[in-house]
Order: sequence, then structure tokens, then C-alpha cells
Amino acid sequence: MQCVILAGGLATRMRPLTDERPKALLPVAGRPFIDHQLEWLGRHGVTHVVMSIGYRGEMLRAHVGDGARHGLAVTYVDEGKNLRGTAGALRLALSQGALEDAFLVTYGDSFLPCDFGEVWARFRRSGLPSLMTVFRNEGLFDTSNVIFEPSDDARELRDGRLVLYDKRRATRPPADFAYIDYGLTALERRLVQSEVPEAPPSGKADLADLFHALSLRGELAGLEVRERFHEIGSPEGLEELSQWITANL
Repeated sequence: MQCVILAGGLATRMRPLTDERPKALLPVAGRPFIDHQLEWLGRHGVTHVVMSIGYRGEMLRAHVGDGARHGLAVTYVDEGKNLRGTAGALRLALSQGALEDAFLVTYGDSFLPCDFGEVWARFRRSGLPSLMTVFRNEGLFDTSNVIFEPSDDARELRDGRLVLYDKRRATRPPADFAYIDYGLTALERRLVQSEVPEAPPSGKADLADLFHALSLRGELAGLEVRERFHEIGSPEGLEELSQWITANL
């Protein structure tokens, strides 16, 4: 099971902590964040990680190496200073032959306490070419951007119908959006090939546009995660995650 970690961003919101290092190397509960993330992935079924790096990427490569100490095989796709956006990074990985037929995608500042292996299994059972995990947010942690209709009452991972993903909430009233993108998606490689241009006019391509289009076509499965997500994109998020890891891991 392959997981792509998008970790090339400039991390401007975390300056000055990220002046000299990438966000994924910020200390969390006494260790670099990326160590916690990779250990979690290795414990939950991921075997191969593609690390999409950019800003201070050489530091991430030097720290993580080949991933063997986490029980993983880690390879790298380096955007350098020419950051291409979240979808553009996947297109670069495709062009370098780094993507398997289907794969998971998450972010280099997200810690997601869910079973990646079970998410993968639900994706494969869905019969759709993509799946998005969602969380019932009600505007709590960030702006809700998903309309989701759960179909069962499972405790941890709940299936349902993803009606719409719209990051900008431009197509339905804001009150309709109770859920948020959890930060873990699954994609078939062919979608990157057919949907993400090699050279977009702006120079960047955003996964938000791809997910919006897939949701409109009914090609984006949904899966609700009940445990909240954590992120280190803000000082508050960094402190909250440190407390959670200290208490739970």
C-alpha cells in the first residue's frame, strides 16, 4: 500500500520556526513530526511512502533516509523551488514513475489517527476511482467544505455518500456544509494522468479542483472518520498535537 506525503510547502504561517527547516521536522513531543507520522503509517498498513519535497527538502531526505527504521520504503520526488501545487506535485510524481496504480495521499503537516489500512480497504470496495475521508466539523476546526450523507452508524469509520466537495463553498449555501476534508484521500493513478495538466496556465494545479470535479461526477466516495484530525500548520495545532501524542502514544 503506497502513500504519498505532500511535504513541499513553504510553511510561511509557522515562521520563524520554519526559517531554517521544513515544517515536517518541527519537534512534537520531543521528536520531529515526520517520525510520528511515518511510524503511524507503518503501523497501519502502509509499506511504501513517496515523499514529495520542496522547501528545505534536503533536510527531510537526510533525516528520513530510506525509511527502513520505520519499517517503510521511502522514495522522493523533489519539486525544488518550482512548487507546482498539490495536484501538480502528484503530476510530477507521475512523470517520474513514482506512483502505483492506486495510492493514498496525505499532507506533511497532518497527523490523522485513523486506520489507513481500513481506509484503503473501503476505497477498494467502493468501486469508485477516488475516496475522501471526512470529519463532521460544523465549522469547529476550519471552514467546512463537504456535504456528506452517512449511510450507517459505525463507530469509527462510517460509509456514506459524498454529495459535494467545494473548498470555496461557491455552489451551495455555506450552511449546507457540515463536514470537512479530513486530509486523507485515495486516488487511481489514471485520474492524475487524465485530469491534471502537465503545464497548467498558472503554473500550479490544486487537488481541490480535482476533488470538486470528481464529486460533481459522482466519482468521489466518502468515508467519515469520527476521531478528530491534528495538524501542525499553526502554533496552536502544534501544541495540541504534542499534548495528544504525549497522552495517547
